Amino acid sequence: MDFNIPFMKYRKIAAYASLALFVISVVSLSFRGLSLGLDFSGGTLVEVTYEDSVNLEEVRGMLTNNGFDDYQVVNFGSDRDVLIKIADQPGNSQLGDEVFALVQANDPDTELKRVEFVGPQIGSELRDQGGLGMLVALAMILLYVAFRFQYKFALGAVTALAHDVIIILGLFSLFAWDFDLTVMAALLAVIGYSLNDTIVVSDRIRENFRSQRGIESIEVVDLSINQMLARTLITSLTTLLVLLALYFLGGELIRGFALALIIGVIIGTYSSIYVVANMLIMFAINQEDMAIPEPEGAEFDDMP
Repeated sequence: MDFNIPFMKYRKIAAYASLALFVISVVSLSFRGLSLGLDFSGGTLVEVTYEDSVNLEEVRGMLTNNGFDDYQVVNFGSDRDVLIKIADQPGNSQLGDEVFALVQANDPDTELKRVEFVGPQIGSELRDQGGLGMLVALAMILLYVAFRFQYKFALGAVTALAHDVIIILGLFSLFAWDFDLTVMAALLAVIGYSLNDTIVVSDRIRENFRSQRGIESIEVVDLSINQMLARTLITSLTTLLVLLALYFLGGELIRGFALALIIGVIIGTYSSIYVVANMLIMFAINQEDMAIPEPEGAEFDDMP
């Protein structure tokens, strides 16, 4: 399938749209912050099994009526298994026992599976280490792409990845979606997915700069994106189908994970086309940048 879409004709519109989303995300993160899940904020986890399927709204209503206001109630596995997460309450070391006592008072046949406590100190360590992991990943990507391609590609790739991560975090902040360890894992997966798209497009741009002569840089970039468009669309659409199935059918426990990946696939596909290409055009990439350097002493090899 051959495409001939002038992507770079709209590069300024795309740049303004990206900048607007980026600024909104940064402002939201600065003033609203993230709605941290109990993995990061600390709290108590209680897993119980009911004899029959249970209505989660009834469990939530029971907790609300008994003075709990910061909690999560989700199915864990079957519709009889329920996971209850309660935010940390300083000075209350028996929180898990209290929650289970309330559950058992409403249904005496309920079975307690486990009670776990995550302190705020552990939660903050998980948050800090996860953030450090993303920064290290971005730094390693910068080095790899600079070595594999050229520093202009490296700067474009890292800009695109930072763009994707900040916008995903901004949307989670703006809409107050819960941010937990599964969402953190999704962000790391988005970095890998977006990098893969970026590498494929960058490789095609490099090869076309070396093979196409007498055409402008913008035309080379457009040609490269169009050549990879069918592959990019097929990959993104098939990935989205799986993620949509996870989001609607996978249960509440992994809904945040699936949501972050859905946003990441869409934003990552966009950034591999527009953010990376925009950066390369801004850096005035040309055929000289892509020239294969002759090995030292090559001029003497052809001498008789």
